[in-house]
Amino acid sequence: MAYSGQVTVGGAPDVHELSDLIISKVAVGKYTNNVYLLRCRATGEQLLIDAAAEPGTLLDLVGTGGLASVVTTHRHPDHWQALQEVVAATGARTYAGRDDAEGIPVPTDVPVDDLGTIEVGRVTLTARHLVGHTPGSIALVYDDPHGHPHVFTGDCLFPGGVGNTHEDPAAFASLFEGVTTKLFDRLPDETWVYPGHGDDTTLGTERPHLAEWRERGW
Repeated sequence: MAYSGQVTVGGAPDVHELSDLIISKVAVGKYTNNVYLLRCRATGEQLLIDAAAEPGTLLDLVGTGGLASVVTTHRHPDHWQALQEVVAATGARTYAGRDDAEGIPVPTDVPVDDLGTIEVGRVTLTARHLVGHTPGSIALVYDDPHGHPHVFTGDCLFPGGVGNTHEDPAAFASLFEGVTTKLFDRLPDETWVYPGHGDDTTLGTERPHLAEWRERGW
């Protein structure tokens, strides 16, 4: 069955199989957070994006293959409720944006800056620092050498707009500029977007609405 990116809490993961990387998406918790498990096909190494909730569900998703690392996209508690349990069970290294690390109660082993890289086996993810939803949010870009890019946006970009900036015009301007210049201006329309909640989208689907987002201010 083709990957759709549509998942429900308590439901089965949806799996996106790429040439070098397998991406499993699952929804967890009362805020319906998306969690993504990335597995390098060449080495079997695995990386988890946002240990949001339901540690048992996440450890079942990881399975017996071990977990090398966990990336937390930003400091908001709904994205790290299961982090302590997952790290305790797996010994995984922890990554987070440098400016959000202090707001995450589980110590961050590797603070991440803009254009910093994170490896999962032979696959490289590149971080983009996006300020506005939180001070240190990061998106993770996988530039698939066999196809189009893939970007994991946390709560910075969704179908229909950027993340919540709490009616703060300066925060919105910062996040909108960051998403525009670091994602839309640099990546093609085919880029697949995996957000922190809800369904997936593509940059091409959202690009025609950028002026509308700027005008409305959210």
